[in-house]
Amino acid sequence: MTDHPLWDLQRRLRAEHVYTDLTHAFFPGQPHFPAFPDEERAQVFDMEQGAGFEVHRYSIVGQWGTHVDPPSHFVLGARTVDQIPVDQMVLPLVVLDISDRVAADPDATPTLDDVRAWEERHGPMPQGCFVALRTDWWKRWPDRAAMENKDEAGDAHYPGWSREVLEHLLTEVGVVGVGHEQTDTDPGSSTSRGEYGLELLVLEHDRWQLELMAHLDEVPEAGALLVASWPKPQGGSGFPARAFAIHPR
Repeated sequence: MTDHPLWDLQRRLRAEHVYTDLTHAFFPGQPHFPAFPDEERAQVFDMEQGAGFEVHRYSIVGQWGTHVDPPSHFVLGARTVDQIPVDQMVLPLVVLDISDRVAADPDATPTLDDVRAWEERHGPMPQGCFVALRTDWWKRWPDRAAMENKDEAGDAHYPGWSREVLEHLLTEVGVVGVGHEQTDTDPGSSTSRGEYGLELLVLEHDRWQLELMAHLDEVPEAGALLVASWPKPQGGSGFPARAFAIHPR
């Protein structure tokens, strides 16, 4: 019998590992950036009306639901969606968990102490990994008011990244990308003032990110693989993504 190592590997992965979907299904009326139009969906061919097949037409902005932001989203002339190579779509997955702190303070952000504590438990973060920020904010989906968590003055209160941690991940760890469960890289305390400097920081370093991830609470802090993919619009500045984790049972 011919030896096919990759086929054998796939069988072992299926037999010995769990596949956890990290993606929300998108739909018209879901939470989204206020300046974006809502999704429009039309049925072009309808089997209930006698057509031989089903076909829908979708009208969406690229940053819709769980989605990828390439560097060109914030940086003129930077890499677009179609220029992200496929070898960056299967990566070691690091989960940085601040969910307990977020439960007590929705404005919480990660610190270098969180990174050091992760490395004390698991060793150094691997070069070229993907780091996802677990806040359990995904559990508020698709309640727009709960996701935004605005106070009486209209200011949003939701967690996000911190500059010190992102700078460490970008320059010291050498991450390929980062992800989070909220609508933005920056915490609500910043976006309420129209500040998106942390998203710019990630993208101007030629990294990509996933926003609105889900089910990070079902994935271990270390040892999982991230598989992320998306369509390939030429020159695209973002697109809905499908991401999942593979991890031991």
